[in-house]
Amino acid sequence: MGDLYKQDKDFLWHSMKPYNPNETVIVKEADGVTITDKDGKQYLDAMSGLWCVNVGYGRKELAEVAAEQMKQLAYYPLTQSHQPAIELAAQINELLGGGYVIYFSNSGSEANETAFKIARQYHHQKGESSRHKIISRYRSYHGNTMTTLAATGQAERKYKYEPLSSGFIHVRPPDLYRNPLKREESARERSETKAIEEAIVWEMKETVAACIMEPIITGGGILIPPDDYMGAVADICAENGVLLIVDEVICGFGRTGEPFGFMNYEVKPDIITMAKGITSGYLPLAATAVKKEIYEAFQGSEKYDYLRHVNTFGGHPASCAVASRNIQIMEEERLFERSKIQGEKLKKKLVEQLEDHANIGDIRGKGLLIGLELVKNKVSKQPLDVSFLNKIIASCKEAGVIIGKNGATVANYNNVLSLAPPLIITDEQCDTLVSTVVQAIRTVLPMEE
Repeated sequence: MGDLYKQDKDFLWHSMKPYNPNETVIVKEADGVTITDKDGKQYLDAMSGLWCVNVGYGRKELAEVAAEQMKQLAYYPLTQSHQPAIELAAQINELLGGGYVIYFSNSGSEANETAFKIARQYHHQKGESSRHKIISRYRSYHGNTMTTLAATGQAERKYKYEPLSSGFIHVRPPDLYRNPLKREESARERSETKAIEEAIVWEMKETVAACIMEPIITGGGILIPPDDYMGAVADICAENGVLLIVDEVICGFGRTGEPFGFMNYEVKPDIITMAKGITSGYLPLAATAVKKEIYEAFQGSEKYDYLRHVNTFGGHPASCAVASRNIQIMEEERLFERSKIQGEKLKKKLVEQLEDHANIGDIRGKGLLIGLELVKNKVSKQPLDVSFLNKIIASCKEAGVIIGKNGATVANYNNVLSLAPPLIITDEQCDTLVSTVVQAIRTVLPMEE
């Protein structure tokens, strides 16, 4: 096998790391909330891999489902059909509350790319071919293709890759830490909501196809919106003939304490994209759920009325079988509810121990999606330099806990530590996570006596 660390450095190009990283964890095995490296060191994975291992590692039943499906039907494209995809589509539709048709792909980026194509073609089919623009928000992340990166509102992710696809408009996001609610303002009067309405007007509503948003901005800093924000946006979109696309790639499948993040806000999106937690990361799969009335606009008899979009591995039989069982596990073990309960406990413990720390500006979250915003001081709210966050993350890693941050997003605002452990995390593991994070923060950022 040779020296794995040397081969890793020589031959493997890592995601989101500098050229030839000096320190990597070579993971050998995992179980529950814990990963183990090749040298036997264990880590509590408080990021669920990449926000996705919702039911935890080591679920033998998911491996067995995949193996059995591969023995029966290893592969067939959805130019035709197969039972695992049919059953999963029905399952997702039910979980969404009904009224949707499902298109399968492989990743969140592809699910969003598919949504953009559908939105633009839908307006063509309805006789409004000028509608092509997509409104998104700064600090959001929607994928790494040239089009989904264009929708992303993170300039540091785009740098050196531009020009990207055209037709994407960005507006300010809600940020309750820096822009608290004013009691006298209604949802429609607030600046972050008006920004969307103004963009539609200023760009001419006849040119706007859709608005895409995560229920909670995740990788951009765990930005929690006001409770009535998404409903107000949905109303604005409906009034102007604009489709609302909700990106549930991270927020979906229990991460926020509900089956899907938008369910916290009582809206019914036109299009919903999902990936990651759909299989808990056990196999690649993504989906784009589309309201039936939108789907029906593609039934025309003209030459180009159908969706001319194909995906070789989208809806792979084994992935669909795994996703179906994964959703069953979540329902059987009440993991959506557990996420809400454990998330509240975790946030409360962090607040109790860190609220008074001079460099902790805000601790926020919903379900098992939690962000800690670090600042120079509580008065100025100036973001703390990312170098301090890197030291905190390294200290946690040394102590056997993996946490994350909103890295390479927007200039000067990469200052939010992120926690998103598997939904099965126990009270004892929550205590370990809290004590490790608190100790790391106090070591890197000691408070003056």
